[in-house]
Amino acid sequence: MKLNKGFITHDDGSEKLLVSTGTSKFSGLVRSNETAGFIIGCLENDTTEAEIVAKMQKKYDGPKEAMERDVKNIIAQLRKIGAIDD
Repeated sequence: MKLNKGFITHDDGSEKLLVSTGTSKFSGLVRSNETAGFIIGCLENDTTEAEIVAKMQKKYDGPKEAMERDVKNIIAQLRKIGAIDD
């Protein structure tokens, strides 16, 4: 899975922004915290949930279960707006 081409990302230093280019049903922008921004960054290339969790484990300290839950939640939200291609 990866980000839909109808969305672009922008890193403004403090947060990652996901912006619709107008070619999807969703029009607007998504502001994300550091964790969600990391997940969105991973989705710029074709990847899997397991690969994202593995990358998070290398970068952050924390329980794997919490990371898996965060990844699932963020991906579910991105799917709702049509931002992910499977």
